Amino acid sequence: MTAISPLDPHRLYRACDEALFSFSTTDELSDSGALVGQEQLLEALSFGTGIRRQGFNIYMMAPESCNRHTLIHRFLSGRAESEAVPADWCYVHGFEEAIKPELLRLPAGGGRRFRASLERLVEELLQVIPAIFQTEEYHHRLDELNQQLVERQATAMNEIKALAGAEKVALLKTPTGFTLAPQKKKDVLDAQQFHQLPEGERAAMEQAIERVEARLQDVLQQFPLWKRETQQHIQWLNEEMIMFAGGNLIDELRREYAGCEPAIQHLEAIQQDLSGNVNVLLAHMREGELPASLLTRYRLNLLVDNADMQGAPVVYEDWPNLARLMGRVEHHVEQGALLTDFTLIRAGALHRANGGYLILDVQRLLQQPMVWEILKRALYAREIRIESPENVYSLASTVSLEPEPVPLDLKVILIGDRRFYYLLAAHDPDFGKLFKVQADYNDDIEVSNESLQRYARFIGWLARQQDLRPLTRCGVARVIEYAGRLASDQQRLSALTEHLTDLLQEANYLTENNSQAHIDGDAVERALTTARKRAARIHRRMEESILRGSKLIDTEGCVVGQVNGLTVLDLGNYRFGQPARITATARLGTGSVLDIEREVKLSGAIHAKAMLILSRFLSQRYAAEGPMPVSASLAFEQSYGMIEGDSASIAECCALISAMGEVPVNQALAVTGSINQFGRVQPIGGVNEKIEGFFDVCRARGLAPGQGVIIPAANLDNLMLNREVRQAVAEGQFCVYAVTEMDEALALLTGLSAGEADNNGNYPAHSVNGRVKLRLARLAEVQKKQQKQQEDPGTEEKAP
Repeated sequence: MTAISPLDPHRLYRACDEALFSFSTTDELSDSGALVGQEQLLEALSFGTGIRRQGFNIYMMAPESCNRHTLIHRFLSGRAESEAVPADWCYVHGFEEAIKPELLRLPAGGGRRFRASLERLVEELLQVIPAIFQTEEYHHRLDELNQQLVERQATAMNEIKALAGAEKVALLKTPTGFTLAPQKKKDVLDAQQFHQLPEGERAAMEQAIERVEARLQDVLQQFPLWKRETQQHIQWLNEEMIMFAGGNLIDELRREYAGCEPAIQHLEAIQQDLSGNVNVLLAHMREGELPASLLTRYRLNLLVDNADMQGAPVVYEDWPNLARLMGRVEHHVEQGALLTDFTLIRAGALHRANGGYLILDVQRLLQQPMVWEILKRALYAREIRIESPENVYSLASTVSLEPEPVPLDLKVILIGDRRFYYLLAAHDPDFGKLFKVQADYNDDIEVSNESLQRYARFIGWLARQQDLRPLTRCGVARVIEYAGRLASDQQRLSALTEHLTDLLQEANYLTENNSQAHIDGDAVERALTTARKRAARIHRRMEESILRGSKLIDTEGCVVGQVNGLTVLDLGNYRFGQPARITATARLGTGSVLDIEREVKLSGAIHAKAMLILSRFLSQRYAAEGPMPVSASLAFEQSYGMIEGDSASIAECCALISAMGEVPVNQALAVTGSINQFGRVQPIGGVNEKIEGFFDVCRARGLAPGQGVIIPAANLDNLMLNREVRQAVAEGQFCVYAVTEMDEALALLTGLSAGEADNNGNYPAHSVNGRVKLRLARLAEVQKKQQKQQEDPGTEEKAP
């Protein structure tokens, strides 16, 4: 097996050469690199916004740290500028049913103009209507109609009186009407006098009374008809007067809005309602002044005003609850009762974005009760139906408005993490029907000369977005190197802008304090250093516990069954590595490997899987044709939390092999990496933090010869180590080894050859594997003797 050499310093980091850039500062660069490396995302967004079919809404899969709201808003705003401005939407009083306000669709800007016109109309009606009913003409014509009725009734009664006189019958007026009585020589006869008359005379008088009474009944029956006719004429007069008062105003508006059919129809409805409610107006005027609230029904509720819009709307709703998304109907209290009307209807985000684009955060959307279901219903029905929450949830049975639904035509863009997309796709069948366009944000971009130039423009754009000082070429180069560290890849750069923006703001602060005009590489480096120092308190305390001996970690010497593994801890926005002591014991047994962490339920499923793979690897290597006569145990020492992951597989395997073969392990080395069942080393995460974590401990104690870290060779492209580690490697004080096979790690840790099996499966006696095989053979002999004694208790073991 070829000896493994330490990595050269240039393999530990990818530096960015500032000579690649021709600019002096980022002020010279354009903003064209704002979406660097997002060609696939832009293609998906262009397709999603271009196709005008139902269901082709967009889900933008992007992490929170990529400044996704700004990016999507920037893209949509650029596209919306060239699109048509949508119409205005208005609600007016429902003249047929007051609880069902009617919808008006007016050209953009027409709603504001029509609202002002109706406001003027109402103000003028409040003045003109009372005035028209106080004119001499109106009172003269009203008196004339009343006088005609009086004269007609008087004429009829005079005819009755004449008939009664001719028939010698007295017509007497009583509190309840009229009565007839016999009369003789102008004297009214009472009942006694009437009965004293001769029978023939009485009969004649009775017939005369009957004739007069019949005629009187005919006349009196005409009185209500004549009064109703007069009232009808008065009604026509009132309507004529109110049409004279408001008709001219409405006719002026008709001419002004000629060609706008919704406005014309509403004006006609107002005119008909004025005529139909003239008596209500007069009744209020008789009680006092005409109340302005009575004419509120003629006003207009401008729900969506696009008068100042340039292109299609782009709306982001940051708190998408039911009212803010779908609109609401407000109420006001009057004498203890909740009242509402069409003027209290308020638009939601769907109304404001209608005809354009609506951006919603999927996590916030799903946190709101029922909103997701109601949004889907609106997208399916292609209409916005305003409903009060109490009616939606059946919490109350109060009478409320039922506004006419607004036709819906817009693109909804959901932004959220990938996990929400896959969860919705798996559990909600409607999701795939309504959000058919998947726009995936690229978290990192490939490094090339062209992409570096675009990334420099991207950094300049970020600085301008935050109103920061421009960066020099050196500053840009250092930020690009930091982007490589964020991506943990020498061949890629992070496109997550949040960390980059934070770095630029801190570097800008330091630059301001130094009264410098530009952000240079030194300012960026100091910003990184100070940011880590602020967040490193826990890291320093944990490192201090190692230096004081509270946490046992050896960095020198050799110990059997003990290996320095490497772990990574995430504390919010701070991530760091720490060494962890992994120990193993091996004794005579039945081939089982006891994972102490698993036994006490302090390990996760991935770690449990890694342990099973590890045990199968050992069994296949050392006992392929029979049981392995050993019982081993494995533990993370001084670990009191959950252990998860498979990146300690190499360290665990080396600890077990060391214990099984009684081979000492060099404590100056730490190891990380995963293995498969064939002993091949697999890549892991957090390689930079792990190396730096062990280096920090070694440096704090004083660097000694031979100290270093063993990593998987597959992680070479992930190395972006800090300056201190690189300098120590360059000076030969620290080493980083890359391995592809388990045996290579064994050789480095033990200082012995791992050994290769011959055709018979035997290893060299002085190799690591050979020593393991020898000990297993000894344990097998002991096991056989024990089994023989159990089978024949009388047999005594002879001394050798």
